[in-house]
Amino acid sequence: MKRQIITIDEKRCTGCGDCIPACPEGALQVIDGKARLISDLFCDGLGACVGKCPTGAMSVETREAEPYDERRVMAESIVKAAPNVIAAHLRHLMEHGESGFLNTALDYLKEQGIPNPLDKPGSAGQVHGPAHGAPSGHAHGGGCPGSRMMDLRERPVDGSGAAAQSGDTSSQLRQWPVQLHLVTPIAPYYVGSDLLLAADCVAFALGNFHDRLLRGRTLAIACPKLDVEMDRYVEKLTAMIDMAKVNTITVAIMEVPCCGGLTGLVIQALAKAQRKVPVKQVVVGVAGDILAEEWISC
Repeated sequence: MKRQIITIDEKRCTGCGDCIPACPEGALQVIDGKARLISDLFCDGLGACVGKCPTGAMSVETREAEPYDERRVMAESIVKAAPNVIAAHLRHLMEHGESGFLNTALDYLKEQGIPNPLDKPGSAGQVHGPAHGAPSGHAHGGGCPGSRMMDLRERPVDGSGAAAQSGDTSSQLRQWPVQLHLVTPIAPYYVGSDLLLAADCVAFALGNFHDRLLRGRTLAIACPKLDVEMDRYVEKLTAMIDMAKVNTITVAIMEVPCCGGLTGLVIQALAKAQRKVPVKQVVVGVAGDILAEEWISC
């Protein structure tokens, strides 16, 4: 099947990056001084980025793109570019919860004898193939500073640090980022953890949010009413269950009806996942009290 997709003229591209925020799918990155389409999978071909390019380097072409073939993309595009492009493509798949395509890409690299650039010590988003198990170590992703992965598990949370010395309540946050669109579902801190999936408003309504709900848990936040592309949320949650192998999921929502959609996303992910994990739902009232707390899946 043929479909429209973005193409980039490298000779015209200056690497200014104006096209990056115009791509809602996150399919573009500036790598080695040039804009790159790092994944055909997430390019919708609508050309939102074309009008943002000041040099006319971007255009829409029609070519074979369906069904998506990860091995073909790796062979014909990704591995021919540069190690940095390979690394960006792998991180892209990780961040969108595409575990099947990620494993295919890793298998292809292994078959071709091409080193996995994310296996290098200190690299961003360390990841291993199925034979190596879950990723480990600290990961400090590149790109936007706001979405750069930071592992905060070694930070003191009780009795020391600036918060304790000033008398403030210590933060229990163990990682960054936390917004579900930005998190990497198989980041090291999620592996084997107890996940708290909280609606955006919960932390503002519940006064002791850090001690009552966040302590000892990793975090992801989302708004089921205002956020878009919920299918990606389901994909990421599925990856957290199957690949990161989270132990439990606690869903914290507000009492308002629209908030129940967050629990629905977890139920959808459980239906797609091969593993089953216990899920607890905590309902917080607008006045700041916990109205209900129950296990909805065991």
